[in-house]
Amino acid sequence: MKTDNNLKKQEVTASSHKTSYKNFPMVPRVVFGSGCFSQLGDILLPQRKSSEAPFIFLVDDFFENEEFMAKVPLMFHDEIIFISADEEPKTAQVDALVAQIREKYTELPSGIIGIGGGTLLDLAKAVSILLNNKGQAKDYQGWDLVNKPALYHVGIPTISGTGAEVSRTTVLLGPEKKLGINSDFTPFDQVILDPDFSKTVPKEQWFYTGMDCFIHCVESLTGTYLNAFSQSYGEKSMELCKEVFLEDIPAEESRDKLMMASWHGGMSIAYSQVGVAHAMSYGLSYLLGVRHGIGNCLVFQHLEEFYPEGVSLFNKMMDKHGIVLPKGICAELTQNDFDVMVNISLGLEPLWENALGKDWKSIMTPERLQAIYQKI
Repeated sequence: MKTDNNLKKQEVTASSHKTSYKNFPMVPRVVFGSGCFSQLGDILLPQRKSSEAPFIFLVDDFFENEEFMAKVPLMFHDEIIFISADEEPKTAQVDALVAQIREKYTELPSGIIGIGGGTLLDLAKAVSILLNNKGQAKDYQGWDLVNKPALYHVGIPTISGTGAEVSRTTVLLGPEKKLGINSDFTPFDQVILDPDFSKTVPKEQWFYTGMDCFIHCVESLTGTYLNAFSQSYGEKSMELCKEVFLEDIPAEESRDKLMMASWHGGMSIAYSQVGVAHAMSYGLSYLLGVRHGIGNCLVFQHLEEFYPEGVSLFNKMMDKHGIVLPKGICAELTQNDFDVMVNISLGLEPLWENALGKDWKSIMTPERLQAIYQKI
């Protein structure tokens, strides 16, 4: 009997020391291929709740033209809301869209469809959450604060790199911080990956957004949170980024591969985290309104001490594509401005821990962080 009791004690002890692994959701349905946007109508039809429950399309206003409108499968009371992507998405913008939709329709929409870059995809994710949850968008900035599932929502990226199409976060500028709604209810129910959309992307925007993906990989693959799951996605994404930005491949192949790099890059950080560049970019964005892609580039060029191989590759990619980053972004800032940026950035603790380890606060002091900002 003693032996049995000891065995039971050992079993209890062993089970109590089991590691608790994150149980992240993934996008359950995805279609990929040139021209696959044409399947959107067939995909949405089974999800329609009634003729009075519309689908709301949140679309980058770049596509506000008759040719695009003719391709959107509108029925009954469906509505397209064109939105400028010139600025980062804001919590107040989400609240305004939610109020507008609730006031106009007697029934909750059948779903929200986001068509555009990271800004529109993040807005679609946030609006779908807030339509089914009480309060304001700022109330959900953080980790796992959403209580009820989002409405059915579809993501259709028109530019590749942000990974917003696959991530469990929607990054928003709030009144006090730039921080995502990080939730198991955030990921899209359906994603449509049509590389044809990226044919019209201007060269610099293509590069800056693609570098967001590249930097995702660098930060994931060198972080303390790295594991075999995130590594497998990160390495594939990195391989694709090198092909797209360092080799000479046909345009169609480049579009396909960058779209896949974005998907894999987004997956690589789903089970790990980003790092120094993203943490600093959030500070730039919050204070100065710098767009996320170029913000990452402005910061990353000065992070050789943390990511030597990554910065070396980044410089080669910039040279190959003739990209010249603007200078003097922080030249006229006051000490109070720097304090705001530093506080926003250092508030993103998981990013710093992934980059520098549990003792990151002793490594990245406010003074050291400000010194890097002053180089930009």
